Amino acid sequence: MSRSHSLTSLTLHEAITDALYRALIGFDRNNVSIFNSAFVGEDIVFELHDGDIKTINSLSTIRTQILAHVGPMDTTHMISNVRVDVKNGEDTASLTAYALAQHCAPGKGREPDAPKYLVGGEYWIGLERDEGDGLWKIKKWVLDVIWRQGDASLMQRPG
Repeated sequence: MSRSHSLTSLTLHEAITDALYRALIGFDRNNVSIFNSAFVGEDIVFELHDGDIKTINSLSTIRTQILAHVGPMDTTHMISNVRVDVKNGEDTASLTAYALAQHCAPGKGREPDAPKYLVGGEYWIGLERDEGDGLWKIKKWVLDVIWRQGDASLMQRPG
């Protein structure tokens, strides 16, 4: 199923939140094109706070270290409690949201007894409006893991 990168009927807050939704659709559907559309470009930062802080400093590294592993999995990322802060006329914004992310090995998601890994956390995201296409895009993404359950070995990359 084809997904548009740009939706034309969004309010300002919806358009800002849509950057996060595009990134998560990219993960859940292993769609590199819509994933890339969610970010300002190569110069981005992703931080994972999970007891210690792991930082990735480029979009290409995020694609090779995270998307290449999570994308093929059977995953769903559910978002709630989204709060957007943007000043009228500004081209920068921030949002926070709660997230539940369920992970299962590729092709095993519909098997009731297949190992799964569920993470509950909070996102903090800094965004900018792209002057070229008008889309809001992620500049910095912080995931603060609050809790987790299940088989954490699913998240270990082979090799």
